[in-house]
Amino acid sequence: MSKVQIERKLRTVSTQLRSLRDELQVSDEQLRQLADEADDARLRALVSETPLAEKEHRKASRHLERLRKHRGHITAKIVSLDAEQDALLDRLSASS
Repeated sequence: MSKVQIERKLRTVSTQLRSLRDELQVSDEQLRQLADEADDARLRALVSETPLAEKEHRKASRHLERLRKHRGHITAKIVSLDAEQDALLDRLSASS
């Protein structure tokens, strides 16, 4: 891979990392909000002991779990891109 190609790929990876880190920040904020909502739903289900309250609790818990999985995928992609960026930087410095 030529120096120009490495630099182009580094710019692409850098842009992707920036975007993913922004998305991770948004996911973290949403996760905090959904965790609070799921906890409130759990308490309502415990206190009221109604099928509707239990259904709302399960729904909030599933939504929270999906968001946690999504956050995990984002984090894994960031780790992967960080490693790719490091490898590209090593190749760039070796070619200089």
